[in-house]
Amino acid sequence: MLIIFKSPASGDVIMFEKNGKEMLTVLEKDPADPKGIFTVEQLPAAIATLKAAIEADKAKKAEQPDDADKDDEPKTPGGVVSFFQRAVPLLELLERSLKDKVPVTWGV
Repeated sequence: MLIIFKSPASGDVIMFEKNGKEMLTVLEKDPADPKGIFTVEQLPAAIATLKAAIEADKAKKAEQPDDADKDDEPKTPGGVVSFFQRAVPLLELLERSLKDKVPVTWGV
């Protein structure tokens, strides 16, 4: 399954269900809800939360040795795809939506 984040401000951000639910959990939304919305009023807090999670993930990655591959992380030809790499497109969508004063939805 996929979770598709939509906004009139930008193109869709499409994630595998597991990764999309992780983002929703970080953003304090119920990952079990099949659809939802970030209102314009909620966007500043969501952006701040996601930025903090991205920075925490980068710091954690910087502390790990390069050869510390995790078996539960998907492998790509370039290596492991980390949380912050998945989160950046969603962060950009949230920021563009705030700038244009439009909500972000998923599952609708």
